[in-house]
Formats: sequence, structure tokens, C-alpha cells
Amino acid sequence: MIQKLYIRNYALIDELEIDFRPGFTVLTGETGAGKSIIMGALSLILGQRADSKAVKDAAQKTVIEGTFDISSYAMAAFFEENDLDYDPSGHCLLRRELSPQGKSRAFINDTPVSLSLLKELGEQLIDIHSQHQNLLLGDNRFQLRMIDIWADDEALLSQYRDEYRRYRALSEKLVSLRRENEEKRREEDYLRFQYDQLCEAHLQAGEQSALEEEQEMLTHAGEIKNGLYAISRCLDGEEGGVLPSLKETRSLLRSLQRVYPAVEPLDQRIESAYIEIKDILSEIDDRQESVAVDPARLQQVEERLDLLYDLQQKHHLSSHEELMALQDDLQKRLDAIEHADEEVAALQEELTGQERVLRSLAEQLSAVRHAAAVRFTEKLVERARPLGMPHLRFEVEWSDKTTFDADGTESVRYLFSANKNRPLEPVSDVASGGEISRLMLTIKSLAADAASLPTIIFDEIDTGVSGEIADKMGEIMAGMARYMQVVAITHLPQVASRGECHYRIYKDDEGETTQTRIERLDDTRRVQEIARMLSGAQLTDAALKNARELLHWK
Repeated sequence: MIQKLYIRNYALIDELEIDFRPGFTVLTGETGAGKSIIMGALSLILGQRADSKAVKDAAQKTVIEGTFDISSYAMAAFFEENDLDYDPSGHCLLRRELSPQGKSRAFINDTPVSLSLLKELGEQLIDIHSQHQNLLLGDNRFQLRMIDIWADDEALLSQYRDEYRRYRALSEKLVSLRRENEEKRREEDYLRFQYDQLCEAHLQAGEQSALEEEQEMLTHAGEIKNGLYAISRCLDGEEGGVLPSLKETRSLLRSLQRVYPAVEPLDQRIESAYIEIKDILSEIDDRQESVAVDPARLQQVEERLDLLYDLQQKHHLSSHEELMALQDDLQKRLDAIEHADEEVAALQEELTGQERVLRSLAEQLSAVRHAAAVRFTEKLVERARPLGMPHLRFEVEWSDKTTFDADGTESVRYLFSANKNRPLEPVSDVASGGEISRLMLTIKSLAADAASLPTIIFDEIDTGVSGEIADKMGEIMAGMARYMQVVAITHLPQVASRGECHYRIYKDDEGETTQTRIERLDDTRRVQEIARMLSGAQLTDAALKNARELLHWK
């Protein structure tokens, strides 16, 4: 419940503080006194958009603070999920600050928060019901929401919506997959042509570098053979060849060993060099034999390299390895297209299973709602008839939807008739403004019975009614206050007299500027205020007497 509202530098308010009590509080005042200003300030700490024009003094910021007691509403999880400080005592402070430049800041327990988070919390703390909200009575989702509150089906509805989100995700995935497959099939022929062309090329790892080496050798085959032959002659020529010289050297060393054994290691080293050079000579001879001047083979190699280069250029690639990687990628893409129907079928089967789960929950939800709608209708008629609608008939009409949505598989419509022998028709089509106000009050009272709403504020919803009906509306509000905190801004003395706490809002013109002020009325001032509401500015003895009689009902 709200305990205190503090307003500074807002519209016609320099500074104002209201202490709210449990039970039923009424706020009254003449038209234009500033009741709407106070409601506007309250709406700011509930997350509504701000207007910099509301800043009264451009030299200082506007501050609105609301102090709440949330100890009875199990909201610790909300604070933990949003990384907010939670006071175990249940104390909660919401604050908005507006600068003259139009900047706005929001706080929960002195922690800066986004406006959306402030609004999310505010909607759980206060339900402000004003005249324009009566338009919601023609909204099918609002109508269904009231049935859900009365049915107390929040857990089942939450489970259904979780499964619905999974169903939606699968549906969107299936649509996306089918669209992707259609796009892939449109390019399949082109992919197949590219892949087949690469397959026909019989690409092999390392082939290009090997061919480039072979091309270089074949291009210079004559030069290579001549060079190798010349090297061979240097190593084994009859005149000045390395091998004959080493052979002669070995012979001399061995002859010398008989008289000079110290040269034996040198002999061994010369023998090793001789063996190594002889091996080199053998390899040179082999290479000379292997190198052939072969114009036909050179042409084959160059044609093969031209093919590889052309493929790389066509696909904008820079290496043989990238070409082979492209072939693998094309194969994978073609395999995916080939198995696309299988993937779609598997996903469709999963979606069908999810649909069965969702339909089962929707049927459970429907059964609970239909049963609750019967009780809801009975209670609504019982409470609304005394509000000047003795012949009221009311019915909840259900109709099937063509598909699932977040609310289930049925839509709801309130049918209404206030007169004898008149058919039931949609409430928004046939109910008058006064009838809609009374119906909405009744519906909100039923919601208060079924749900633990902390606070509800009725903002002049009783406009256009009077007499016995006004008294009944006051009785309903007072009845709601047994379960929750109720605040009513009213012009009706019958409603005002039912309040347990009474504030008067008024304008003060004595200073340099007009100020909106508020005062809590004692018994004497309260009699005078209700008498004013009965007779106007001129207080008559009859009005004062009538006011005292009304307050005796309190």
C-alpha cells in the first residue's frame, strides 16, 4: 500500500505531502482545485511519461516520491531479479526527478532504474482507475484478463504462455528453414554446375606446386642436362677429375703409412670423401638420365596448370588449397539441400508435438475460465443490479480462434442488456456512459475479491451518478477497502462520507502565485466539506444536517 506521496515544484504545487492510511481514503475539492495535478504527479512515479512543462520553477528540479509498504506482497524475487535493494521490513521508495531541460531520472530505493522497470513495479503496487479507463470495458483482452483474475489461473496461464513461446519459436524456425530451403533450391543447379566442374578437374592436394616445379624443369631441360653432364665430368673426368685425384691421393697416403703411421686418419678421411663424392656422382648421373627434353609433356603440364589457374580466377581464389576447400563447401551445401526435406520433416514433427502440449494446456485453461465465467457473471449481476440496473442481464460469450495466441484458443466478449425484452449485445455497443462506469466499478470490486491488489485509486469514476446509486457505489468501494487500500477522488457526498480518512484539495490564491494545497479534515471540517458538496459554496442548515446524517453511516 502507499503510505506517503511527496511532491515538490510540480505544476501549481511548491511542496505538498499526503499521508495515506489503510482502508478507504477519499479526496475531494472543487473543480480545478488540483486533483488532476496530484494524480499526474502520482502517475510519474508509476512510470508514465513526463512533460517538462510541468516543472513549476525552472530554477530547480521537480521531485515526486512515493513511500510504499510492500511487506505483504512477496516481492523480494522481483528486487533480486532486477538487482535492487530489498528492505526486509517492506519499505519501498519510488522517486522521479525532472529537470527544467526535460531530463528525467527514476529511482527505486535510491537505485537509478529505467522508466520501464519503474512502470513494471508501479503496476504491481497501484491500479489507477479513471474515467478514460472505462473504455477498456470494450477491449476483449481486458475482459479476458478479468476472467483470469477471477479464475485465479495465473500458474496455468503462465505455463501455457511458456509453451506458447516455445511453439512460436518452433513455428518461426520452421518458416525460416523452409524459406532458406527454397532459396537454396533456386541456386542448386548453379551450385551443382560449379561442383561438377571442380570434380571433373580431379583436384589433388599439392598438385599445383608439383606441376609448377615440373614445368620449370621441362622448360629448362636442355640447360639442366648440359649442366649435370659438366658437373659429372668435373667429378670423374680423365683429366683433372676429382675422383681420379682422390684415388691417387689415397694411394700415396697408404704408401706413406709404412714409414709415417700418423697419416692413417687422413687416409680414412680421404676415403670417406671419395665414397661421398662417388655417391653424388651416381645421383647426378641418375638425374641427368631422368631429365628429358619432352615438349609433349611440357604441353600437358602447362594445359593442366592453365585449367587450375582458370578455376581459381573464376572463383576469385588465390590458391589451389582454397579451390579444394571450395569443392568441399559446395559438397556440404549440396548435401544440405539433399537432406533439407528430412530436416523440415523432423522440425514439423517437433512442432506437431509442441502443438499437442499447447492444445492440452489451452483446453485446461478454457475449462477453468468457463467455470470461473459462470461465477463471475452471477456475482457481477448481483452487485451491479442495485446500482440502478434492476433488469440487468449479463453474459460472457466465448468464440474459438483460428490459431493459438498468448491468451489461448478462445476470445471472450461481454454481452449486456439493462432493459427488459432487449437482446444481449456487446457491452461497448449498448451500455451508456453511466452504466459502463457502474459495471467497471463492479468488475474492479470482483477483481479485488479475487486478487491481492495492494492499492486501487478511483479517479472520479462516479461522474454522472447520484442519489441511491451513488450510495451503493460508495458501499462497494468501502467493501473493497476491507481487502485492500482504496483511494477515491470524488464529487459525490455519498461516496465521500464512506471514507475512513478524508482530504480536501484546494487552491490558495493569497500569495504571489496560485498554489494547490491539501488538508486532512477533522470531523467538523468534514461535515462542512460534505455539506458544500451537497449544496455548493453556500452552506445551509439543511445541507449541514444532511452531511451529519451521511457521516453517521460511516
